[in-house]
Amino acid sequence: MKDSGVEWIGKIPESWDLKRLKFILKERKLKNDPIITKEILSLSVERGVFPYSEKTGGGNKAKEDLTAYKVAYPGDIVVNSMNILAGAVGLSNYKGAVSPVYYTLYTDSDKINIEYYYYLFQTEAFQKSLLGLGNGILMKESSTGKLNTIRMRIPMEKLSSLLMPIPTIEVQKKIVSHVAEKVESVNKIIAETRQSIEELKKYKQSLITETITKGLDKNVDVKDSEIRWIGKYPIKWGLNQLKTIIKVKNGKEINHEGGNIPVYGSGGIFKYTDEILYSKPSILFGRKGTIGKPILVEGDFWTVDTMFYTEVNTNRSIYKWVYYLLSSLPWAYYTTQTAIPSIVGSEVESIFIPYPSKEEQGKIVEFLDEKIGEIDVLISEKQRITQELERYKNSIIYEYVTGKKEV
Repeated sequence: MKDSGVEWIGKIPESWDLKRLKFILKERKLKNDPIITKEILSLSVERGVFPYSEKTGGGNKAKEDLTAYKVAYPGDIVVNSMNILAGAVGLSNYKGAVSPVYYTLYTDSDKINIEYYYYLFQTEAFQKSLLGLGNGILMKESSTGKLNTIRMRIPMEKLSSLLMPIPTIEVQKKIVSHVAEKVESVNKIIAETRQSIEELKKYKQSLITETITKGLDKNVDVKDSEIRWIGKYPIKWGLNQLKTIIKVKNGKEINHEGGNIPVYGSGGIFKYTDEILYSKPSILFGRKGTIGKPILVEGDFWTVDTMFYTEVNTNRSIYKWVYYLLSSLPWAYYTTQTAIPSIVGSEVESIFIPYPSKEEQGKIVEFLDEKIGEIDVLISEKQRITQELERYKNSIIYEYVTGKKEV
């Protein structure tokens, strides 16, 4: 082994060389003008490169003008220049149009295996080595060590000047074959664990909804609410509008800078320094972009203008019961189907909800706290396992693509 002279690579086998990326891979600068393909491709950290038509959830909308895109071909490494630090890189299996902020890299050399460099790009060590190369970086490191970035860009001239290991083509092929086999095995376990997490989350949601709408006694007389998400509910309960127990108010637009007072927004919890705006406990939930997803807040807080906060009538309701109630609502039904989904506070207040006595609310809270706590422990443990498996997978890739383990 010899010292590569590159910190993130470390030692490499004596027979390996180092070259700058621009001498290994070429940038495909082919514009989709005139139209070469109408298939739009997307790129995510989780899925790599995939057809935009399969995209779910939010995110950037596709451009109507197809000539504004670049073209990628099967076998191209596709890199999001704005999010490569978070692992936004994929190997394309498609011919399609990609965002102009993406780099598409390819090789026409029989001495280069593109998959070897795709694995190299996937390593956390490589991604972290790019720190300081970007323009406009705002980033943070998660509890798992993964770097999450917002609106940054790695210029191609800086990326192309990076030194990369270059073993012989025979060794590259052996590494790719060996790593692919091991990664497939780990990915299978990760996928099964994540599926288990999703099933637990669905069970958790169904348990909350079932308990909030039906109560704890399954033998009581019920009647039809004629509201789809509620269905039948105990005949002794009321059916009231939300406004009878809470007032829904808009948060305010503020800057997220310093301080010790939490700021709650759909993107997480921030810190802000100023006079205290709200002091309660309260339940917060998204009103624009991210809808619903209630958060129970005990102390002083601020909220951004994409959030609602609530004032709860404590003479009629228990805070934690209201939190579970809001967690049970079918938010998608009440959300506008627009580019940026939103919901109006007055419409939230007009939603009809099943309403038990405060005594029964307390019993429901006690039951759900215990059951949801047990489910959350299971979810946390499985999430910890997936994080460890991801780290293990990354270490496998790194050790083989840098030659520290021999195939």
